[in-house]
Amino acid sequence: MLATGHPRVRDVLTALLEDRLFERERDARIFVVESNDERLTAFQLLDPASLDPVEAVAADLLRRIITNNRLRRFLRGTIARFSLSSADPGVRLEAARELLRDLDEETIDLLRRRAQVETNPDVAYELETALALEALDHGYPAVRVAAVETLSGRLNPVVHNRLSALVTTTGDGGHVEPDAEVRAAATDALWRIDSRRNMYSVLETAAFGLSLGSVLVLVAIGLAITFGVMGVINMAHGELMMLGAYTTYVVQLWMPDLIGVSLLVAVPAAFLVAGTVGVLIERSVIRFLYGRPLETLLATFGVSLVLQQLVRSLFSANNRAVVTPAWMSGALQFNEAFSLTYNRMYIVLFALLVFALVLAVLRRTRLGLDIRAVSQNRAMARAMGVRTEWVDVMTFGLGAGIAGVAGVALTQLTNVGPNLGQSYIVDSFMVVVFGGVGNIWGTLIGGMSLGIANKLLEPFAGAVLGKILVLIALILFIQHRPRGLFPQTGRAAEGT
Repeated sequence: MLATGHPRVRDVLTALLEDRLFERERDARIFVVESNDERLTAFQLLDPASLDPVEAVAADLLRRIITNNRLRRFLRGTIARFSLSSADPGVRLEAARELLRDLDEETIDLLRRRAQVETNPDVAYELETALALEALDHGYPAVRVAAVETLSGRLNPVVHNRLSALVTTTGDGGHVEPDAEVRAAATDALWRIDSRRNMYSVLETAAFGLSLGSVLVLVAIGLAITFGVMGVINMAHGELMMLGAYTTYVVQLWMPDLIGVSLLVAVPAAFLVAGTVGVLIERSVIRFLYGRPLETLLATFGVSLVLQQLVRSLFSANNRAVVTPAWMSGALQFNEAFSLTYNRMYIVLFALLVFALVLAVLRRTRLGLDIRAVSQNRAMARAMGVRTEWVDVMTFGLGAGIAGVAGVALTQLTNVGPNLGQSYIVDSFMVVVFGGVGNIWGTLIGGMSLGIANKLLEPFAGAVLGKILVLIALILFIQHRPRGLFPQTGRAAEGT
């Protein structure tokens, strides 16, 4: 195949590398399949010469062509050589990165010729890296020093490994690299690389913290509304979030061929399901317990157990996986040391969107005006004609609905299970207390702060000890500011 130089050779080799090359059992002909997704009942066969569709065949009538690790390494190198002359700069870039992992005389000659005509700066950068790596084996120390200076600060793991090899010592105490100037240059280059890697590691951890904080904000917004307006300590809030997550799972079961759209459908569905359950809880339990926070806490804790058992009876105790849509898969690669996954980026954006919508409801609608009036002075609001009982129902439904929406976001980070809500209820209460009870902006700042603090502490203290340290810091903070970061204002708040 390589000797023919056929334009489809690269596509066929890629299909072989991706396990998409099959043999039809009845006539032993070789075909490329469009997709080898095991959930498909039949595979669409493509002609290997033209890649045109031929026919669809049941999977059990085909035999997969098996590869091993040695063949896969050969295929990756060969495909990269084909790709280096592609018209697409992205393909050439991936090819150059693949080739510099395993440099030999033939590859170096190919890269050197490509470097003379390459116009894309990113591809040229990788070609320069590869040629500098090759120059590290040059006989003259001055050439090796120049190569080290070229590689200084570059984040490719291959570069780090090669430079590290220059500063290592042999078993008899000697040096692998005989020239002291080259060793000094390599040491300086490694320091620069490690410094940049550490900086990007902190940025990546902070980005993870933002996504965790976004989930906490989504969970805590509903809690802040119900707690701030009604004074209800709702221990079933986590289970309302769990209902939202299960709603997402059910919607995907109903729409197996529209996974990309199902998540968008699940958002309003989860809001309605969790909001309706929240209204039922308020009407059947909480409205009899207003003014008795301890009894409310115990009653809602009992409701949370009922909801958990109800879900176990309907879906079993096993965790359920929600499929990530294609548009949320993958990662945005900034460089070799820093990338952000799309699902976490979408969750941050989604949390900010929900926050903006809640803020608009509270500031721009009649319901929001009533909620703010009741939260500041319930008796005065009632005297002014506000139907406080109706506001309580709508407030609890709104808070529960937002919890359900938080469950949709959470399905993209973890599996769905009956105990899902318990993992976040304590953290969400911490966010509400830290940010200031009933203050939406405080919830946003508090959630993001606690999320980032948790993630920054985890590498040094571990997940559990990190949470303990955050809790201790929060307790000390509350001693100085009992009403949180942004205390609620108003006559009622000032009178407490």
